[in-house]
Amino acid sequence: MTQERNITRIDAFTYREILSRDPIILIPVGSIEQHGPHMPLGVDTLLSTTMAELTAESIGAYVGPTVSTGYKSQQRSGGGNHIIGSFGFDAETVIGVCRTLVRELWRHGARRIVFINGHYENYQFIYEGVDLALRDLAGRQDPPRVMMVSYWDFVTDEVIAELYPDGFPGWDVEHGGVMETSLMLRHFPDLVRMDRVMDLPAAELPAYDLLPVDASLTPESGCLSSAQASTEAKGRILTDSVVEEMGRAILERF
Repeated sequence: MTQERNITRIDAFTYREILSRDPIILIPVGSIEQHGPHMPLGVDTLLSTTMAELTAESIGAYVGPTVSTGYKSQQRSGGGNHIIGSFGFDAETVIGVCRTLVRELWRHGARRIVFINGHYENYQFIYEGVDLALRDLAGRQDPPRVMMVSYWDFVTDEVIAELYPDGFPGWDVEHGGVMETSLMLRHFPDLVRMDRVMDLPAAELPAYDLLPVDASLTPESGCLSSAQASTEAKGRILTDSVVEEMGRAILERF
């Protein structure tokens, strides 16, 4: 039987015993956000948690509570928070949640913490929350070390070249596109409707932000690139790259 690695499915007494072994704790951070007509709102939360759990199994770490709602969707990376179906916290909320999680894990006895981001817009607010938590704990006995990653940054150049032979559009416009859809086909195939993919050209967005948002700039699908070329096999290749490379990076630091 595979050992349970997610602490939300472990009892408190077992959790305390795990903490006595100085574990690495992985904290997934996602969002509830529209991903077009073919995928559910929870893609970022589902995938960040899945990548954390697979990596935890690979390196002997454990997964803490998932932060399921993140920062507001931005038009140039997520279609925009004006689209119904996207739930966005303000910056101070994301910062506060991450800050509190670091302090709580430290109080429990965890000293090696990794935030695994699955929503493009979250990263700087995770960083700020961690930075403030470490300031809070400055001078305390044995403060934690905290690493922050976005899982897609561990897809190797070789894998990108293999999966995007016509050129890689960039992670910012991959929202609802081939990467996320292929990963969902790999791990949550029952939640993907490939027959509903809107095969539209990649979004052409300006090199600036404008508020209020000009909704006409976001493609009708809500996705920033087409998911038509997505396959389960691509999802497997992407997963293998992320788990191997991200796991290696974590172990190098911890």
